[in-house]
Amino acid sequence: MTFDFLFRPTHTAYLRRAAALLEEAQMARIEHQAAAEHHSALARMYAERVRRLENELYRQPRNPETHAPADAATDDRPQLYSLDANRKPGLTSAT
Repeated sequence: MTFDFLFRPTHTAYLRRAAALLEEAQMARIEHQAAAEHHSALARMYAERVRRLENELYRQPRNPETHAPADAATDDRPQLYSLDANRKPGLTSAT
């Protein structure tokens, strides 16, 4: 028969190995697609966090009665990530 060479034991082992490698490559592709979706979601989350923190840091608080900038003593907004209630906003442990 003309196609006997395809069904020899050495060729079937090669075909089984090629099929296993193909399945492994397909699984790796799926895993990497899932990881890419996860990283994309993290990137969007961090971009939103940066936007919120920038707004919090650079927003000029205004006194609603005079439309003038409010001083820090009258600012009753919660301090971000402050463990100490007496800690001044904007100061870090490095300063």
